Amino acid sequence: MTLQDILKLAPVVPVLIIEEEAHAVPLAKALVAGGLYALEVTLRTPVALDSIRRIAGEVEGAVVGAGTITTASARQSVADAGAKFGVSPGLIEGEGFDGPVPLLPGIATATELMWGLRAGYTHFKLFPANIVGGVGALKAFASPFPQATFCPTGGVSLDNAADYLAQPNVICVGGSWVAPMDAVRAGDWGRITELARAASQLGKAA
Repeated sequence: MTLQDILKLAPVVPVLIIEEEAHAVPLAKALVAGGLYALEVTLRTPVALDSIRRIAGEVEGAVVGAGTITTASARQSVADAGAKFGVSPGLIEGEGFDGPVPLLPGIATATELMWGLRAGYTHFKLFPANIVGGVGALKAFASPFPQATFCPTGGVSLDNAADYLAQPNVICVGGSWVAPMDAVRAGDWGRITELARAASQLGKAA
């Protein structure tokens, strides 16, 4: 499965911060039940790698990836844990598209986008989308960089996701609103499934 295939699975890629390994499997199952299949587990907690391993091995239908990858060694570690894709907040020096897992690097400027294209990338995370121009930035990038496709992340919510998805150079969006920390901590998987279902129904604008 290519990175493009993964990003096309659903309009939203949940960005997950998992504090307890015991939450990993029920959280992933709740999101998949709601129609979100590509899941980004961020490397922000000590249990992130174990959570990726558990989801990869135990949750049918989930395509688990890893976020907040900032080094080549982290990219290898998440691949070893079973991740099928990686997400970085920026470009990693010396790391191109080919590697242990396909990587979605973050960019915020035209110069970074040019560096990424030269490194072989065609898909990028616009990050932090709400700070670096949002929909306006995507429109500005469309003409000079028609070969670039984006997954905007950062400040994306149910209220504005459709505006992003309406852009022809957007394949999906990334967001944490589908798995709010209070619901995860409370084990309110039903609420998370409902949020995921609403997100999955955003669809991709024709």
